[in-house]
Amino acid sequence: MMRVGGWGQPFTDYFSRELSWLAFNGRVLSLAGDPDVPLLERARYLSIFSTNLDEFFQVRVSGLADRVAAELTERTLDGHTPAEQLRKVRQVSSELCCEQQRLFLEEVQPQLAGEGIHLLSADDLDEDERDRLRTHFSDRVFPVLTPLAVDPGHPFPFVSDLSLNLAVLMRDPVNSERRFARVKVPDTLDRWVPTGEGTNRFVALEDVIAAHLDTLFPGMELLEHHMFRVTRNADLTLNDEDAEDLLIAVQLELRRRRFQWAVRLEVADSMSEEVLNLLLRELDLPADAVDRTRGPVDLSGLNEIADLPRPELKWPHWRGITEPELSSDGGRTDFFKVLRSGDVLVHHPYSSFSRSVGALIRQAASDPAVLAIKLTLYRTSGDSPIIDALVEAADSGKQVAVLVELKARFDEARNISWARRLEQAGAHVAYGLVGLKIHAKIAMIVREESDGIRRYCHIGTGNYNHRTARLYDDFGLLTADPEVGADVAGLFNRLTGYGHSVDHKRLITAPEQLRARLTELIEQEAHTPGGGRIIFKLNSLADGPMIDHLYKASQAGVEIDLIVRGLCGLRPGVAGLSERIRVRSIVGRFLEHSRIYHFANGDGPGRPATYIGSADLLTRNLDRRVEALVRVDDPRLAARVMEVADVCLTDERLAWTLGADGVWTRCGGADDDPHVRLQQLALNRTQST
Repeated sequence: MMRVGGWGQPFTDYFSRELSWLAFNGRVLSLAGDPDVPLLERARYLSIFSTNLDEFFQVRVSGLADRVAAELTERTLDGHTPAEQLRKVRQVSSELCCEQQRLFLEEVQPQLAGEGIHLLSADDLDEDERDRLRTHFSDRVFPVLTPLAVDPGHPFPFVSDLSLNLAVLMRDPVNSERRFARVKVPDTLDRWVPTGEGTNRFVALEDVIAAHLDTLFPGMELLEHHMFRVTRNADLTLNDEDAEDLLIAVQLELRRRRFQWAVRLEVADSMSEEVLNLLLRELDLPADAVDRTRGPVDLSGLNEIADLPRPELKWPHWRGITEPELSSDGGRTDFFKVLRSGDVLVHHPYSSFSRSVGALIRQAASDPAVLAIKLTLYRTSGDSPIIDALVEAADSGKQVAVLVELKARFDEARNISWARRLEQAGAHVAYGLVGLKIHAKIAMIVREESDGIRRYCHIGTGNYNHRTARLYDDFGLLTADPEVGADVAGLFNRLTGYGHSVDHKRLITAPEQLRARLTELIEQEAHTPGGGRIIFKLNSLADGPMIDHLYKASQAGVEIDLIVRGLCGLRPGVAGLSERIRVRSIVGRFLEHSRIYHFANGDGPGRPATYIGSADLLTRNLDRRVEALVRVDDPRLAARVMEVADVCLTDERLAWTLGADGVWTRCGGADDDPHVRLQQLALNRTQST
């Protein structure tokens, strides 16, 4: 039975946010060791683990290091000081990295070789392969390399965030002086180099460079070389109140980001103390910031291997179906006609984003009766059909208003690019609100019809991104309901203009209403005769006051089930505190991204209320972001939402359960047992629709 977490956390009412997140990444890592997962997907999970950990260090660990440097000692809800948190986080992340390396070296790499995919070192090559790689190095690699010497005339070079580097120690035979140089591995070239055309034998680019260092340093005696990689603080530190132009402020911060201080140093296990001490000194890092690796430094590059055209070693291809209500017999679906007859629920990736939400926006862009399109844009893809449709609509004279969240972490540059393009097409572009991120996933289409103006809306749990919609589990409600239309119109007007939030009919919005309304609904369950029932499906749960409300509801007799994919600060199953609270996590092929808030008595005794939307239960979502939840009023659609929640609660294959000790335990039913597997069941049911 697989277990992750615990790590000796002090027994307070709350788990450490940082350690809980590391436990989530440990659950991701476990998929790389799961024999039921296709082999190339296991390689991809090794890559995803690395990418997740990079972002964690860039943001969360950097924040901890900042507080330690400021000598802050205030304890968080879980009882740790910043220094204690930082020390524990470094220790646990290092342990997880060791397990990642073990999985790669002892399981994934040998099994790839068994399937004819060989990840080799330069020493493993035959003479013909060495000749081909020598030519490849000379023609494609050598021209873009820039060796940087370190001596009194050459200061230690700046090492950019997440770049892969070679530390080279050498001796000058003329005067016997020892020299140090750094060589950056170009990130513009593929990480894995085939040893010949059409072959599945690969050598890492850094090994190709290392094998030809004599070409870079002619006449020098090469003593040793080692790989290293630096992670730097990458969080934007905007002061919105002082930024006269948010666009310019974000652009300036993006330039500064690459020069932020270092927080982690990954090095090859072979690195000598002499070279390691030099790097620690120049990067101003403590010894506990080092992660030594037995295999390749930075396994995020395994994505290239996972992308190889070997479909038998991957998940079966899935395109997503068209919802029956949106299907047509040979002709083009009239979305407006469909939505006038009732709401439609879409569940990605099982239902196609492109043939539902994307198709609705495209139809609106070309429909002469459409007067305006409004949409929030938090993250999108590099080739977004949604952006293309909005540009088309603006070019044709429609009113297009787009709220682009420039501060969407790690998507700032892409969002600036789309904002510029939309502005050039004539769209009205707003860049967010002072002190708030716009995280709500809402769109509105205003159409002139025979009986007057009608508004068509989409409220979702995921971004307007056709690529991630193939991988992320998300709900979306398509509706022409006048109450929803009025709610969404009011929210857009507040976001692009001035005004205070008003009470909505079917929406709950943050930051003004969400905390208070969820608190009211939780308390309502607590005061229901005979005990209430709450089911939440979330990405994250860490807000202290909301956790306290759930504790009180549990003590009042409310049965509470929480499905939390990522971090969870609530401690379940504690007598007298949370004995009626159960916490599960689903980690599998698709990223569980949808949010569901279900209250068995939300509309009064025996009358349930089910909401979907963009918000998690983190303080930032409740107080510092614009979020939107929508109540699903159609009983048929609410039942579909709750069917997903119910299956999450009975899954015995992908599910993990959280114990009062902070340990996550995988349920782990066998493939041939009768237990439920959430994501496969959803695929099967979609295919039979």
